[in-house]
Amino acid sequence: MLRGGALLVLGGVAAPLTGCDLFDRDDQPAPPPDPLRPMVDESLALAEAYRSAATAHPDLADRLGPIAEAHTAHATELARVIGVALPSAAATAPTTAAPAAEPASALAALRALEKTAQQSATQACAAAPAERAALLGSIVAARATHQEALK
Repeated sequence: MLRGGALLVLGGVAAPLTGCDLFDRDDQPAPPPDPLRPMVDESLALAEAYRSAATAHPDLADRLGPIAEAHTAHATELARVIGVALPSAAATAPTTAAPAAEPASALAALRALEKTAQQSATQACAAAPAERAALLGSIVAARATHQEALK
């Protein structure tokens, strides 16, 4: 803002001037993204992969639906912890490949995604401060359980 209360007078009417002052800046860099942000995105991608597989293989929907919901719940809680809003369903673009044509292949692909996601959650848990470790540990355990449920 301009300092000193500058006024602009046009046609006998005075109006206060406001604007940006080159010397009134906050030169602090933006904080880096939270290290858990990739975990939010990964959880959302996993949920989408399960929903896509359930749509492609309706006979697996009862089995895959609860796991998709668990990943959405993980994303929701992670987003709450780091203070970000989840993107709306319409704003998220599918990030996973189309599910395999055969149900067994789709389950194998989901197991592989879960294994990779479990590894990234394990790494995040090991690097996290104590107040986040319990949440991440539960996500690691859930992802291991999901792998077993897909066999």
